[in-house]
Amino acid sequence: MAGGSKEPVTVMTWAPDRTRATNMPGMPAMAQAYARWVNANGGIDGHELRVLTCNEQNTSAGASDCARRAVHEGAVAVVGSYSQNGDAFIAPLEAAGIPYIGGYGISEDEFTSPLSYPVNGGVAALVAGHGAQLAASCRGVSLVRPDTIAGDRLPDLLNSGLRRTGHDGAADIPATEDADTYTREATRARTRAGGADGCVTAVLGERTQVFFDSYRRLPAEQDTAGGITGTGTGTGEEKNGPRISSVLGSVDQPLIDRTGGAKGPFEGAYVTGWYPQADDPAWQPMRKVIKENAFADNRVDPTDAGVQTTWIAYTVLRRLVESLGEDRVTAYQLSHALDQGAKIDTGGLTPPLRWRYDDLLGAPGFPRIVNRAVTFQVVRQGRLVAQRPGFVDVGKTVLSSAS
Repeated sequence: MAGGSKEPVTVMTWAPDRTRATNMPGMPAMAQAYARWVNANGGIDGHELRVLTCNEQNTSAGASDCARRAVHEGAVAVVGSYSQNGDAFIAPLEAAGIPYIGGYGISEDEFTSPLSYPVNGGVAALVAGHGAQLAASCRGVSLVRPDTIAGDRLPDLLNSGLRRTGHDGAADIPATEDADTYTREATRARTRAGGADGCVTAVLGERTQVFFDSYRRLPAEQDTAGGITGTGTGTGEEKNGPRISSVLGSVDQPLIDRTGGAKGPFEGAYVTGWYPQADDPAWQPMRKVIKENAFADNRVDPTDAGVQTTWIAYTVLRRLVESLGEDRVTAYQLSHALDQGAKIDTGGLTPPLRWRYDDLLGAPGFPRIVNRAVTFQVVRQGRLVAQRPGFVDVGKTVLSSAS
């Protein structure tokens, strides 16, 4: 057990749970498993790790409450968390000087606040990278995205990737974020994408599954190009219809498994991710920790992007605390070390991470992106596997989306 004269390190991990929109219960569950593991092995540089968790509820009030609780309970960092409500949680953290380390990358504030240290390129890198992934294979592209302020940025990002190879760009189809059916949007998307050389892309978070359920049920007579029918063979390409695609977080391995794997709608789909495929050897340390410390908690799925992001975020925290070598760790020490150029090796799960001014991408709206890498994946035999090996740098593509 952790012990000795060194003071405990208290952090918080929050995420929404049991809401109508996107839920990420695996993130706080992974944080708790990480704490059990690290404390059973002497803590972080001798510090006991105390993890507070909070249900952010997918609301501004919930995010604000979690942030205020982190301040009240003496957290020195918020680590590996998910919230779309950056405008609600960043201000309380900034006022208390608490760094936000390795958030999921879903809110703009994560890429603008000087106290945010993202470990991935967020939705901006995913969507811009997805355009680059689709450009080589899809003649017509339809983008179904949330009809929200954040969603309004997605067409420019996707088109920045598409147009780098001369593509005309995608048809923009806004959709209600928490709808129970998307028949109208699915019909428009299939029509605008065209036939077998087209792609229908949906970036709706947890509601992406609902969209593709509506898409699969479209009657054949509505599709003059011969698209997907409601009968389906599970290939995602019945009768030479448009191919489907998405990004990590909207489509991931748990969703593919729940919807039939190789016989489900996502077989053959293109997916852009932040990290290596789930069976990459670089994930083995995380898998071992989950197996030994999550105690069959089915929320902690090693193929889930939220769980993976939380593991990487806590890796950053651990390396930082070890580098300080102090008996007492403060929020200021952590943020100062990050600002001064602490370089974090994540074992191949990301490029080496560093948050000096010179390392920031500086893209309008996303200035604090330091990890510009994405991975191109495809669903084959029910598994997300690499479409091409290694990371793809999409920094210039993200920059061009604002030009």
